[in-house]
Amino acid sequence: MSLDRLDALETRIRDLVKLVHELKQKNAVLEEEIRTARQRLAAQDDANTRWEKERVDIRTRIEKVLGEIELLECAEDPKEVAID
Repeated sequence: MSLDRLDALETRIRDLVKLVHELKQKNAVLEEEIRTARQRLAAQDDANTRWEKERVDIRTRIEKVLGEIELLECAEDPKEVAID
């Protein structure tokens, strides 16, 4: 093998090692971004669950109050009494 071919091979190997190193660094950055995104998603899921529970609780309370208002309206309506 000539020295020129050996030099070319050495250069290619160095370039490949450099590329592998860069890819490992990018992979580490992407893994961190994925971890952060998953944490944000989990936090958002928790918030959504709390909001849904709160929405259901509020709806139940409003329906209860509306039911009580209906009872009051029924009690206030004069009942027709037939006088024969």
